[in-house]
Amino acid sequence: MNIHAEVIVRVPSILALDQGTTSSKALVVTPSGRVLGTGSCPVGIGSPRPGWVEQDATELAHSVEVAARRALDEAGTVDILGVAISNQRESVVAWDARTRDVVGPMISWQDQRGDAACRALATPATEALVRERSGLELGSMFSASKIAWFAQHADAGADLRVGTVDTWLLDRLTGGATYATEAGNASRTLLLNVAGLAWDAELCGLFGVDPAILPEVRPSTGPWGTTRDFAGLPDGTPILAVLGDSHAALFGHWALEPGAAVGKATYGTGSSIMLPVDDPGARLDGIATTLAWQAPAPLWALEGNILYAGAGMDWLARTLGVRPGADFSALAAEASGSRSAVFVPALNGLGAPWWEAGAVGTLTGLDAASTRAEIARAGLESVAHQVCDVVEAMDPDATQRQLHAGGGATASAALMQIQADLLGRSLLVSSHADISAIGAAALAFDAAGSRLVPDATLAPRVVEPSDDFSADDRRAARARWRDALTRAGVPAPNDPATTTQKEMT
Repeated sequence: MNIHAEVIVRVPSILALDQGTTSSKALVVTPSGRVLGTGSCPVGIGSPRPGWVEQDATELAHSVEVAARRALDEAGTVDILGVAISNQRESVVAWDARTRDVVGPMISWQDQRGDAACRALATPATEALVRERSGLELGSMFSASKIAWFAQHADAGADLRVGTVDTWLLDRLTGGATYATEAGNASRTLLLNVAGLAWDAELCGLFGVDPAILPEVRPSTGPWGTTRDFAGLPDGTPILAVLGDSHAALFGHWALEPGAAVGKATYGTGSSIMLPVDDPGARLDGIATTLAWQAPAPLWALEGNILYAGAGMDWLARTLGVRPGADFSALAAEASGSRSAVFVPALNGLGAPWWEAGAVGTLTGLDAASTRAEIARAGLESVAHQVCDVVEAMDPDATQRQLHAGGGATASAALMQIQADLLGRSLLVSSHADISAIGAAALAFDAAGSRLVPDATLAPRVVEPSDDFSADDRRAARARWRDALTRAGVPAPNDPATTTQKEMT
């Protein structure tokens, strides 16, 4: 027997589960940040009627187990210290506590069926109360109106359980023993007092939600219980850490770049830009204040949520007849010369910092010489411009000279260069595309009394603004984007409506 090889293989590791909108992933992560095994499984998503977006919660839970088994199989013989969870936020699942069967489809964070309920509540006094207590804008992207919908329509009576994806996965992994939610996930519901980190009775009352049906709010490091009959793991494997995916990405940047004052952008189906703050009372127009994590001390963050980042590029790719991802990025790289096409992906309104539900998707600046490549390039630029909008709202004085970037779309070198050029700031691109899973694993190591100490080879890639893209070029590009936003339905800067950001209702 090769004893040395056996020791290397059996290094204590974390099984990190990363449940996203379109897929579930799993990574077996070592204390050096190395990944011994990966697995993934797609998750379906459907729209049964305009404005409704649903997923099958049973399929979603199964996809997590499939991804976990694949990662463990690839890793071989390993010692799993525990499990970490990173999950899509705001989406809501309801199930029967007695049978543990779901009582309807999962309502996605993209779903807008709660618009009417939010509009009915939208008086100045109510909006101010919601903003003060929750840190969020009153809107249907967040969980409250979805929870209220289940409370009104689900046929489970006193046995109703309802929660965000973290709560659902904890139920599945523990055999129903844990009914709890992580504080950062709870801060995305509109029902949590973001300073007190407890369910707010008055906010619950606004939406007609009985606080008694809600899961217990716990810190990011739990306790979460142990696994039961999950993915071939020994029963009793501890669940060590739970984080919302964007929060986990932020923690991942902290873990991989110790000491950095991190503002980050995660490029996924949507995009999340977060900047840590110490004050839960911090408020900026169009920007949420959320709990980053509680481990055990709380850290808050300013956050701007973009609804259509990767999803907007994928829509445009399908429209152009090219495969999303690398092929779409390669087509965009073929664009040359003067580019005036501007794509605004307001396919379901616009998120931060505009929160304009009535905005519509537009493609402007075309002429007879416009090419598919130029339109694809406009798709990449649409993501970068939206990130710029949020960064400028969060940091108007440009005190943060760097932005950390993670998520699947960072694989596009063209997008990352466009982002650095339009921001006029350095971009530090994570060496781990699955930064959310790495962040959850890092917190799990902390909870286990260990620590993720990254290998030097995992340092981020630095992308600087191009010398060929001047400050005048930047101003002109941003002006074209602002003009396109106006055409899409966002009030112009001199419109009084822009002084009070509109909520997504």
